[in-house]
Amino acid sequence: MADVFKALADETRRALLDELLLHDEQTLFELCSRLAMSHGISPSRQAVSQHLEVLESAGLVHRERRGKYTFHTIDTAPLAQIAERWPVRESREKQS
Repeated sequence: MADVFKALADETRRALLDELLLHDEQTLFELCSRLAMSHGISPSRQAVSQHLEVLESAGLVHRERRGKYTFHTIDTAPLAQIAERWPVRESREKQS
């Protein structure tokens, strides 16, 4: 679970997850373009690739090579584990 928190600690990685949630199965080129257009973030392709490796090691992103392209997909299962460990509780004001 520590890998998930490390992955989520970076703004660029959170933006990558946002983009993959909106449009799953994207190539590195597509993700770089969307970061620049939608978030005003313009890291190098190498930097984005390294961010994707961090997300992949946390289990939040998977890669699949098809032909000459590699597609990235989001996996929110590790986030569900966080919600299961610390479920939402009603505040004390709402309980009384």
